[in-house]
Amino acid sequence: MKSARSFGSFNPGNDPQWKYVTEQDPKCERKKKLKIEGKDLVSVPLRVFGLEGLQALEMSPERESCLGYRMELIPREISHLRNLTLLYMDSNNLKEIPAEIGTLSNLERLTLSNNSLRSLPPEIGGLGKLRSLHLANNNFTELPAQLCQLRQLTFLDVSDNQISTLPPSIQHLERLETLLLLFNSLEQLPGNVCILRNLRTLWLGYNHLRALPETFGELVHLDWGYNYCSCNFEGNPLVRPPPEVCGGGPGEIRKYFASPCRALEE
Repeated sequence: MKSARSFGSFNPGNDPQWKYVTEQDPKCERKKKLKIEGKDLVSVPLRVFGLEGLQALEMSPERESCLGYRMELIPREISHLRNLTLLYMDSNNLKEIPAEIGTLSNLERLTLSNNSLRSLPPEIGGLGKLRSLHLANNNFTELPAQLCQLRQLTFLDVSDNQISTLPPSIQHLERLETLLLLFNSLEQLPGNVCILRNLRTLWLGYNHLRALPETFGELVHLDWGYNYCSCNFEGNPLVRPPPEVCGGGPGEIRKYFASPCRALEE
């Protein structure tokens, strides 16, 4: 285990419920980071929010034989940490996110996977520097429309939810390179997704898709002949195009929809 270092005047004391660690971390290079762990992680000591120079904050339960979902609330005092660029709150029992999250204007990465979220506050759409957002394994039934305001977003993971629709405004996420949608309830993939020409990874496995948009082949950076992780359709009842065509990559999908025979089938 990495040795703990002091962080300014912050003194963790002898609270047995918490471990406070400030450390050098490759993913937080040259950033002031605080990591808080505990088997009974149910709340955040308010003195944490006095660390106004903090740039990276990680609060998630320890893993033993399984995940322990404990923390249900992010205090509104999170707004005091205006210098945060990285916030990790995955694997808790969060049911809502406070509107004050929108004040973290320097935030670049936010992880909220493995919680109990059904919605997000409108204010999250104001995180103009956010590039990476993790929302897997929550209780969303639709993609929150306010996420489509995050124009700098390059990575979005909403896998393992109950999402049945994507908003037309998803086309505004023009910088998006990775979109993970597997294990949801999508019956249709809107053509607006095909406007996201920077997509290099699109996971669609285990939904209810029977057809792809006719412009799907225009996502030219998806090439699972070169990179098999680029895209997947496994677990969908696809008929248009059929699985054997989809397996050929964007070029074969493009040929399928360009074929005169397709027009006759319509």
